Amino acid sequence: MLMMICALSLCLLTGSGSVTAFANPLPVDYKLLATNKTSTMEKEMNQLAAEGFQFAGTMGGETAGGGNEIVVIMSRQPGANAERFQYKLLATNKTSTMSKELNAAGGNGFCYVGQTIYDSAFGGREVVVILERSDRLKTTYEYRLQATSRTSTMEKELNVAGRDGFQFCGITVAETSFGGKEVVSILRRAVEPK
Repeated sequence: MLMMICALSLCLLTGSGSVTAFANPLPVDYKLLATNKTSTMEKEMNQLAAEGFQFAGTMGGETAGGGNEIVVIMSRQPGANAERFQYKLLATNKTSTMSKELNAAGGNGFCYVGQTIYDSAFGGREVVVILERSDRLKTTYEYRLQATSRTSTMEKELNVAGRDGFQFCGITVAETSFGGKEVVSILRRAVEPK
């Protein structure tokens, strides 16, 4: 509500003709996907991607209608000649497995776009990472996953990775099978294709 009041005030203060960014906003279509299976989510995301939709955001948690679900928002601008994307979802409760899967996907051009914690019916409490690959850009990536229960340790590990050229992608804080209550960070750097 406060944000709406601030936006309206900005429009009124600046006059009707001076805020060109708001004068002709481009329409956007949204699709909301929710499921309790990561394999289903990956399939549905790729179906929408074939129609021109792109990943916009994710969150895992308990929804009113579906219990524990992973929820994804996808968007597109109708009529835009946008590039197409392919999606891959990684879900695991083991640090070593996630690290291997991230690097295998990165070697195939998949770029990190989001992560969340999710209570799955089959795998328990898992970290879910969403990756996308463009049909136009051909870049490969190397990933580094940091997982620790101490924030002071995480800061040190992030700085070491940063000196090696890794850029921070995302973080989750939750109790996982990785090692109890942990901070899980993912970093990435572009590499030359092999």
